[in-house]
Amino acid sequence: MNSQSFSLPTMVPSSSVINSSVTSNLPTNNPPSKAVLISKPFKCSECGRSFAQLTELELHEMSHAAERPYRCELCGKTFAQTSALVKHQRVHTGEKPYKCPMCGKTFALSSGLVLHKRIHTGERPHTCPLCGKKFISSSHLALHLRSHTGERKYKCSVCGKLFLQSSHLVRHKAIHTGEKPFKCEDCGKNFGRASHLKTHRRVHTGERPFKCTQCEKAFTQKLHMRTHSGERPYHLGDTENEWPVNVGI
Repeated sequence: MNSQSFSLPTMVPSSSVINSSVTSNLPTNNPPSKAVLISKPFKCSECGRSFAQLTELELHEMSHAAERPYRCELCGKTFAQTSALVKHQRVHTGEKPYKCPMCGKTFALSSGLVLHKRIHTGERPHTCPLCGKKFISSSHLALHLRSHTGERKYKCSVCGKLFLQSSHLVRHKAIHTGEKPFKCEDCGKNFGRASHLKTHRRVHTGERPFKCTQCEKAFTQKLHMRTHSGERPYHLGDTENEWPVNVGI
């Protein structure tokens, strides 16, 4: 008779056997964890990939360097497509072929016009998952998310104040230097902010991009339109005599 060896099964106590189909339905005391949302506002113009840090984007863009045979003769910047080079050259020429049919403002890129139109239509397709606030562009949403995370990485070397955006830091530094680098070409007046110059130039151009939806009266500034339309605590009457004094300047 041939000798055979057998291995006995290991007995497991019944108390240690776990039925996954049962335990999967058991309640847990741990609250559901919230997904960590990482802001990636820096987007590669070549492939669309986004990055959390500017340095990461710059390193990534080096991988595209060999794929850019089209070079700008004015600044040396290279591009993968001739169409991209043509768009870039508008920075140097000042050409803005895309015009808003509502207010006449012009743009160098069609994407800029698309975003601008949302100011008139009120469309805000990008929603903050944390507070529900809506924005006209993904880049505006990315900047807003920093208000939740508390990220303020741009520091003033003079007073130490921190800012969410580099543009805010540049604008703030003008307080210390007194610099007013934005000059009106029509009258020579200088401004500390580009937005102030933009608003001022409407005095010369007659542009009134903010229109009342009730009477179609137009204004140079959104604040004036809000005051006129009743977002301030007074009533807009049905007759001319019931309108507030000095509204719509």
